[in-house]
Amino acid sequence: MGLSAAGAAVLVGVLVVATTVGLVLRRRDGRVTQGKDTGNGWDLAGVDPDPGDRVLLLQLSSPVCTPCARTREQLTALTAEHPDLRHVEVDVAEHPGIAQALHVLRTPTTVAFDRAGTELLRIGGVPRRADLQQALSLEEAR
Repeated sequence: MGLSAAGAAVLVGVLVVATTVGLVLRRRDGRVTQGKDTGNGWDLAGVDPDPGDRVLLLQLSSPVCTPCARTREQLTALTAEHPDLRHVEVDVAEHPGIAQALHVLRTPTTVAFDRAGTELLRIGGVPRRADLQQALSLEEAR
């Protein structure tokens, strides 16, 4: 049984739209975007800043998220090199209210907050290390 001309046109249209959406999402993956007014990040994370903490990197993850492990590794390494950063990972399956308060729809998402709890930036997907360091005004560790 052959495909009609109309059926073929619909199939091609669906493929074009799906490809375009996929390319847009892939291009945005890991990019730093400006923060939003979401409330106090330290309160959402359930932690208080230590005296030396300048920035909280709040990672929202889920149990079935493979890129979340890569994000965790990157953020853990970054906080080891920069003691003024604090990394907290939250499982959105256990704490869906945090994802809702931050308007997060995908994991991993990393949201950075300053010492006062104001959102500085967010990254959907695995962060690009150089972009994150630049956005947070961090120098490369030597």
